[in-house]
Amino acid sequence: MTVGIIGAGLTGLTLGSLIADCEIVEKNSKCGGLCRSLEEDGFTFDWSGSHIIFSKDKRVLTVMLEKLGDNIVKRRRNTKILYKGNYVKYPFENGLSDLPLQDNFECLTGFVEALINNNKSRPGNFKEWLYSTFGKGMAEKYLIPYNEKIWKYDTSEMSTVWVDGRVPKPPVEDIIKSSLGIATEGYTHQLNFYYPKEGGINAFIRSLEHESWDKIIRNFDVKSIDRKNDRWIVSNGIERRSYDKLIATQPIFDVVRSIKDVPAEIYKALDELKYNSLITVMLGLDVEHLNDFSWLYIPDGDCLAHRVAFPSNYSKGVAPEGKSAVLAEITYNRGDPIDRLTDDEIITRTVEELHKKKIIDKDTVCFTRAKRTRYAYVISDLNYERNIEVIKRFLSRRGIHLVGRFAEFKYLNMDACVRSAMDCAKVMNDE
Repeated sequence: MTVGIIGAGLTGLTLGSLIADCEIVEKNSKCGGLCRSLEEDGFTFDWSGSHIIFSKDKRVLTVMLEKLGDNIVKRRRNTKILYKGNYVKYPFENGLSDLPLQDNFECLTGFVEALINNNKSRPGNFKEWLYSTFGKGMAEKYLIPYNEKIWKYDTSEMSTVWVDGRVPKPPVEDIIKSSLGIATEGYTHQLNFYYPKEGGINAFIRSLEHESWDKIIRNFDVKSIDRKNDRWIVSNGIERRSYDKLIATQPIFDVVRSIKDVPAEIYKALDELKYNSLITVMLGLDVEHLNDFSWLYIPDGDCLAHRVAFPSNYSKGVAPEGKSAVLAEITYNRGDPIDRLTDDEIITRTVEELHKKKIIDKDTVCFTRAKRTRYAYVISDLNYERNIEVIKRFLSRRGIHLVGRFAEFKYLNMDACVRSAMDCAKVMNDE
């Protein structure tokens, strides 16, 4: 049985390493998808946002670490939120004592009030969930502003389907300790993380790619998917490939638009799916040691970037000796004011804003690049579950397996993509 896999990103390559009789078609000349890295002038940047390796799933974590072998370092997270000029411990609810005293008090009392009122009504959207889970103080001071900045979407129009496991509910004891200044840690599943010594996150991709090298057909941009005589026919408009089974890891939009005779209601549901795009601004600094942070969250509206990562604190191998690497992440929607800015304008503005916030010294910047990623974050609006279910049911009945972040159209981290691929591969191998 030959399995066809569309897309040689993280998910597709993981599938390729687990399914013996398969072929992977990739539209680009290079593999990696959202896990590619730019290597230039001695710097290495993950161009679709800063990636780290962690997982609650011990089996997945073991597999990921095994692929990297000795090319790996372990780090302890040191992450902050820039709030009113103060560096507040991340997650916000574990850094309340870093806040101005009045803000600390308002966050604590808001949390207590939320606990008292917790069972009065069920949250109908993400904004209501933030209020009922964290209270008015934390919701309004940080959580709502930051989430609306990153999602570019009204939190009252977002569902809570994606929240479980991604935004953990804080233990009451931790909130009280945090307010009093007793050290606590949140999101402990990523408190310690791993990263490649050399090559950025693409080092993990290269390891997977090496395992499936002879299975990959590059520069094959799928234009049509058809079913004939119990075989899948995949074409790029020039060449046709034939398979017994088909797995799509490409964005669900491309999958549906490659199929003939799709009902109007499927296209309607597809058009209603929401997602964000991303610009990463890559900065090299002529400074040996900038700070000790892993990454920094910025909720303020006067700065384009919502997150700034410091990759040279993950591994010294991503920057030349005596220099540092900084990666700023900016979300946008196609056609909005940010999208209309040129890359040079984005870079200039980002450097100025980070300088003004004293995160960097603009006079030390010695390297700049910007990269745009169309498909970055899946947005779960209030109609998300209905629309995605309609589309997935249609594709499932056709016999197409969807695996991966934008194929499943689900907010999956790297480890979840690997797990999804492992589960799918087991099904394929058992058939």
